[in-house]
Amino acid sequence: MKKQNFLLTLGTTLLLTGTLYAQDGAALFDAKCAACHQTSRPSDISTLVAPPVMGVMRHVKMKYTTKEEAVAFIADYALDPQVSKAVCMPQKIKRFGLMPSQKDKVSKDELQTIASWMYDNFPSKGFQGMGKGHKEGKNCQAH
Repeated sequence: MKKQNFLLTLGTTLLLTGTLYAQDGAALFDAKCAACHQTSRPSDISTLVAPPVMGVMRHVKMKYTTKEEAVAFIADYALDPQVSKAVCMPQKIKRFGLMPSQKDKVSKDELQTIASWMYDNFPSKGFQGMGKGHKEGKNCQAH
């Protein structure tokens, strides 16, 4: 009986931890990132101030093949953005500019939670991009 109670408690704890992580990741993204990065497909790309998260994550996942690598990249890049580190296409940096450092706005732990949530949720299944040539990584309209 004690073993069953322990396993039930452990299972419940893991389920709640996963739920809290998802809520924390989404809440942190909303608080720290959403002012610039949209989570939905934009209806008017001329109003964007930064690439939407779906496009950011598409490019991150193209370069970094594991979640661990992608999360580490995002956390590092947000704190110390440099053109040499960027995974987006050069015309996106020209359009949006280089992301400003978030060093004094978000902690490394928060960034890891945000990045992990982003990795798990974006791009959404079936996302094909915004413009012509997106499958080949050319002429991306919004990222």
